[in-house]
Amino acid sequence: MTYDIGALRAQFPALRSGVAFFDGPGGSQTPRPVIDAMADALAHPLSNRGSLTAGERAADALVTGARAALGDLLGADPDGVVIGRSATQLTYDFSRTLAATWEPGDEIVVTTLDHDANIRPWVQAAAAVGATVRRAAFDPDSGELTAARIAAEVGERTRLVAVTGASNLIGTRPPVPEIAELVHRAGALLYVDAVHLAAHARLRLDTLGADFAVCSPYKFFGPHLGVLASRPALLETLRPHKLLPSTDRVPERFEYGTLPYESLAGATAAVDFLAGLADGTGTGAGAGRADDRPARLDAAFAVLAAHEEPLRRRLETGLAGLDRIRVHSRAALRTPTLLLTIEGADTRDAYRFLAERDIAAPSGSFYALEASRGLGLGDTGGLRVGLAPYTDEDDIDRLLAGLGEFIAGAA
Repeated sequence: MTYDIGALRAQFPALRSGVAFFDGPGGSQTPRPVIDAMADALAHPLSNRGSLTAGERAADALVTGARAALGDLLGADPDGVVIGRSATQLTYDFSRTLAATWEPGDEIVVTTLDHDANIRPWVQAAAAVGATVRRAAFDPDSGELTAARIAAEVGERTRLVAVTGASNLIGTRPPVPEIAELVHRAGALLYVDAVHLAAHARLRLDTLGADFAVCSPYKFFGPHLGVLASRPALLETLRPHKLLPSTDRVPERFEYGTLPYESLAGATAAVDFLAGLADGTGTGAGAGRADDRPARLDAAFAVLAAHEEPLRRRLETGLAGLDRIRVHSRAALRTPTLLLTIEGADTRDAYRFLAERDIAAPSGSFYALEASRGLGLGDTGGLRVGLAPYTDEDDIDRLLAGLGEFIAGAA
């Protein structure tokens, strides 16, 4: 199969701006089918869910369709798919709900590799009930977070381990299935932040070994939402705070207020667009066919990896030829996301320099404060370069040229 990058890029109106986007880890650009799906949802009758009026039926169909699509994406039962405002909000909600089952002396394990959204909610929830927080540190030299590092912090009082599926800062992909085995042997639950991973790898809740996994559709072409996947039977055991008249059904008992129906239409379209990469052309042909969507997602992520991996090698080779660049993304298994620092220069200046040349490669710690500090970069972080399905060779060459020009001027 061939990957027609031109046909794919033509479906992203934002790319007509001429900007080379390397800020995908913070949120991808949006293709036309997703934009149209959201507009279409708002252009037709829409009201609170029900079965009598056209608006009620449309709302119900959008919710049902989104749960099915997101369940396919995450390899989860649609009845275990919870919709929220963001992954951060969902993690806060679930941390408070799970903390109600903890006692003083219980232990929670977080990692220094994670985004703060998978650290602070657990730290704060543990403090509220007198539980102890333990931290598993990654190796700053290799960028690796091994199962052994997690195992060293897990004990008989461990109730939950929170770990990233992939670092949003340096791309490291910890061995989550291996971690899941040791966590479950200890009788604990595993909460996986899959926000960064979901844009680059095929996920299945059971294969991952996660009891809970969260992601955000705006990282993979969709609107700004949060999604949590779990087993319906596990969700049945949890009792969140809720309004008296709101339903107690799972997964609805975890959802507050009216869902954003137009965004759910966009989330479904985003999953279908991803599945459309399976034809190898990048045109999204066949989008909307839900009957074979899981198989097409399998194929799509294989095609996507075959596109991103050569681009990552091209980028790394080019960076190796530039003076004073240090790449902090070194793990053996990682996403195509690189964190750079420049000897003798501030990457915030490089960010501004590149932005003036229509190259979006932001600088910061990107809420991964503990990871940035673990790398010795403090809260400043570095320049983050993330590849996306619409990245092409010209983008890579523009970035390398821009960095070269910046370094020469900063000497």
